[in-house]
Amino acid sequence: MPSISRFHGITIRMFFDENFHSGNPHFHAVYAGAKASFEIARLRCLAGGLPPGAGKMVKRWAREHEAELMANWERARNHQPLESIDPLG
Repeated sequence: MPSISRFHGITIRMFFDENFHSGNPHFHAVYAGAKASFEIARLRCLAGGLPPGAGKMVKRWAREHEAELMANWERARNHQPLESIDPLG
């Protein structure tokens, strides 16, 4: 699963061929062994969970980069290379 961003110990990833979450545009976050999937549009946690502070940082980052996340989602669906996204400052 390609990593598209890293910040504050959090890694953001997106799958190319994933059959989970009914094709709902989403990304995955990993922090200190905890994993979660987040819907891009509403930032709802679809599966898993992160510690509260990490979850807040992931949601803040995703709000700032929603357009880039959706562009990467389309790239992933078309089996194209994903673009890196700037980390949370």
